Amino acid sequence: MTKSIFTKVSSSSMAKEAKTPHSATQDEKLLLEACSASVQQALFKLNSSQTGLSGEEAENRLDKYGRNELAHSKEVGIWLDIFNRCKSPLVIQLLAIAIISVLLGEIKSAIIVSLMVLLSVGLSFVLDRRSNRAVEALGKRVQSHADILRDGKEIEVPISEIVPGDIILLHAGSIIPADLRIISAKDFFVSQSVLTGESLPLEKKSDPHKIENGFVFELSNACFQGSNVLSGTARGIVVNTGVHTYFGSISERLTETRVKTSFDIGVQSFTYLMIRFMLLMVFAVFLINGISKGNWIEALLFGVSVAVGLTPEMLPMIVTVNLAKGALTMSKKKVIVKHLSSIQNFGAIDTLCTDKTGTLTQDKVVLEKHVDITGKESRDVLLYAYLNSFYQTGLRNLIDRAVISSIDLDVEPKCTLVDELPFDFQRRRMSVAVEYEGDHVLICKGAVEEIYSVCSHYQIDDEVYPLIQMIHDDLYEEVEDLNNEGYRVLAIAYREFPRTKTSFTIADEASMILLGYIAFFDPPKDSSHMAIASLQNVGVKVKILTGDNALVTAKVCKDVGLEIDRIVTGNELLNLSDSDFINVVEEANVFAKLSPSQKEKVIHTLRQQGHVVGYLGDGINDSPALRASDVGISVDSAVDVAKEAADIVLLEKSLLVLEEGIKEGRKVFANIIKYIRMGASSNFGNMFSVLGASILLPFLPMKPVQILINNLLYDFSQTGIPTDNVDPELVQKPLKWHIENIKKFMIFIGPISSIFDYATFALMWFVFGSKFYLDVASGGGSQSYWESLFQTGWFVESLLTQTLIVHIIRTRKIPFFGSISSFPMMITTVLIMSIGVWLPYSPLAETLGFVPLPAHYWLWIAGFLLSYSIITHFVKSWFFKKFGVN
Repeated sequence: MTKSIFTKVSSSSMAKEAKTPHSATQDEKLLLEACSASVQQALFKLNSSQTGLSGEEAENRLDKYGRNELAHSKEVGIWLDIFNRCKSPLVIQLLAIAIISVLLGEIKSAIIVSLMVLLSVGLSFVLDRRSNRAVEALGKRVQSHADILRDGKEIEVPISEIVPGDIILLHAGSIIPADLRIISAKDFFVSQSVLTGESLPLEKKSDPHKIENGFVFELSNACFQGSNVLSGTARGIVVNTGVHTYFGSISERLTETRVKTSFDIGVQSFTYLMIRFMLLMVFAVFLINGISKGNWIEALLFGVSVAVGLTPEMLPMIVTVNLAKGALTMSKKKVIVKHLSSIQNFGAIDTLCTDKTGTLTQDKVVLEKHVDITGKESRDVLLYAYLNSFYQTGLRNLIDRAVISSIDLDVEPKCTLVDELPFDFQRRRMSVAVEYEGDHVLICKGAVEEIYSVCSHYQIDDEVYPLIQMIHDDLYEEVEDLNNEGYRVLAIAYREFPRTKTSFTIADEASMILLGYIAFFDPPKDSSHMAIASLQNVGVKVKILTGDNALVTAKVCKDVGLEIDRIVTGNELLNLSDSDFINVVEEANVFAKLSPSQKEKVIHTLRQQGHVVGYLGDGINDSPALRASDVGISVDSAVDVAKEAADIVLLEKSLLVLEEGIKEGRKVFANIIKYIRMGASSNFGNMFSVLGASILLPFLPMKPVQILINNLLYDFSQTGIPTDNVDPELVQKPLKWHIENIKKFMIFIGPISSIFDYATFALMWFVFGSKFYLDVASGGGSQSYWESLFQTGWFVESLLTQTLIVHIIRTRKIPFFGSISSFPMMITTVLIMSIGVWLPYSPLAETLGFVPLPAHYWLWIAGFLLSYSIITHFVKSWFFKKFGVN
């Protein structure tokens, strides 16, 4: 039976990347010891034999080592989960205000704030609990049963009952159920791409492995849980099970609490900022009103009402609606958002780290070159490679399928199979003899070194020359060039025999003619080159993090148009100091031969340096990095665990949607920050206004119920923000949370509103006669009327200026001319301002403590609004020019 052919890049062409000993874990050390020993020694070390464990011994070991299962997240009860979510500072603040409002009889305020809490906590509860399925998906990756030897008999047992020392029987299609050492193998090849990122299958055999650097994935006689068998058969002895396997250690990390993203930190920083202002404000207002007016209950009620007004209770709503709208928009572009907060992180990304295999490349083997020994394309090399692959009678492997699919030939009428010499690991080549053009031609395909060893001549065009030692090195240069370009190379040779010879042996693989080489690689996706360029154009730096070797990675980078600043291997990272590691991570943009933990460490380091990091990967080995990043991105063709660990899943393999997703994320952030800036500056201005009014006026500047209505109407006017348009130039670079920038904006913009609040105070006091409210006998009206007139005047001015001003600060351009808001936002603004104008004259006026305003009041307010808008625009423009947009 014909054997499979898979070769490694020639060792003579591959410089050893490093020989620094790897700091192995205890579980890795056990595997290294077993693999470096002979089969008999390995069996002895694990107290087992070729016939397997006895049933009794297996039960004892199951008790000792535990079940062969992955780590599982501890299931958190619904009520405990909700309680944990309610520990958010903003939620605690809102709940406290709701409770105090109830105690003071402000039921309406309590209901509104409670609804905000319910919506925020409830929505996050439903969406975020989905992420707990990541570990369950890991279990689905592993088959439920395995064939093993127990008491010398072949039996099938659940994978969970496999223990160290068990002998596992493996064949094509098997999923490796544990980390094991191969004790016998025949034509045995496995795929570790989901663990390491290497796209080509690996040959596994039973010979002891010489340990050089301690990287377990370089063990030629070890198989790892979660990888799968492509061809051949083998037996292996189990070394590690459960969480002690390499796969298990990854699953264990996925059960850990996820680190806070830049979005989480940003919202938390803003929340604490507003809490500090609110506490300061409420205490000052309560104290001043209590002392100056003598009514401490009324002062407390007013203070709580002010707290409601200063609390950005719409923040959860604005954030959620913005993110949900972004998720809906992205879903239309075949991008599934699993965690809503990841949309903003998507837009804030300044560094995108990506795996190579399956994300930038197609994760398949493609015949790229067929050349003679001088490097010139040769049709004969392709034809002979085709004949060799087409006529071998065994299971066609990836290499054979790649060769056959690269050429469209009808050879059956012209050629017939005469004989074949199957592949074996000693020869590392296979041959077929075919009848071709009147001769029986023995065509040999295999590892370059092994083909060279049986060749006496080489061919260029139609000329054949002797292959003497002095030109051997010159001929080998082409192979080295191909290897250095990242190709996997096989050699093709042939020998012609008379038609009378119909039986062939290995001895006939001699005095052959070297015809040339065929080179394979994992091609990049069509969209990769354009995607890399577009990401760089929008300010995102791309870094490659892969488990594949440096030469292959360098070729892929070249093919996708990524200029390599510096390439670093996992070996080189091992013994770096913390400071050197940081410098290397910042400088290099290509990292090869990385373990999953090294990928994760690179992500953590980048984030610690202030970068917002996205990670794009599709394999098991990518899962820790996906979880460690600000936003994990995977593709629909990824393994289950990668998709579940990701925040965003691309339903199309085209990476061009990344740029669209990033821009959509930036739009979401831009709209959220509009509310943040508006709320922060407005509240800061209101603080000065309320404090001044409390000191200067002998009555409350606004009734508690009026503050509530003002706050309710203003909040409703902001519901149009999620639909708002975003200026194109704003999405051309990463947008991040900068709480200091928000503070500065608040300090420079907020007091402008106070100027016009005090102008309104003066208008109501001096112009409309409120200063005479104490002189009831003067005929100016009752005291309550003049208080209500003052309060109504400030209510209307406060609502109109707050509602209108968002149109000024939403853009760097001239509002309404250079940049127009969305239609829904315009409608909500007009509607709320209309309600504000209508309320003093409405049937609700008396209930809410309003009185009709004089006609000429509106002339003053129109002048205030125009002046406020102009001043704010100029201050805003100066601010953005000096401090930047974000």
